[in-house]
Amino acid sequence: MNTTTLLVVLNLCGMFPGYAGFGWVADRFGRRRGFILYTFIAAILVPLYAMARNPTVLMVLGALVAFFGTGFFSSSGIIASELFPTSVRARALGFTYNGARAMSSIAPFVIGRIGEKHGLDAAFYLCGVMFLFSGLVATIIPETRGRSLE
Repeated sequence: MNTTTLLVVLNLCGMFPGYAGFGWVADRFGRRRGFILYTFIAAILVPLYAMARNPTVLMVLGALVAFFGTGFFSSSGIIASELFPTSVRARALGFTYNGARAMSSIAPFVIGRIGEKHGLDAAFYLCGVMFLFSGLVATIIPETRGRSLE
């Protein structure tokens, strides 16, 4: 399979349903619980993906990693827009969203450096640890489901 086919399959079978599915999960179980669920499952799946060697297993795990590992991005608009008061919401969203983008811009360098020195498996394991850390940090975020906005 070539790279284009792999990316199309991961996008159609993993990422897109993950983004759309997060909204349902957030409405059903709460924004915080949905985020924690997605990041904890990604924390488990990413190291499994790193250990996989069979092409079929890689494809299935790849779609699942794409589903949970990118689906939680849908939470940024839902959670953040409900956390901040109306008077500062636009500024706060711009700062947090773009601040996170700026910090994540070093990720390719870090992953490449770790992959070069310790192998890509180690880079994947680090990603799994960061998903776990994100889920743990999310436990301190207040739940916003059903809360009225100003």
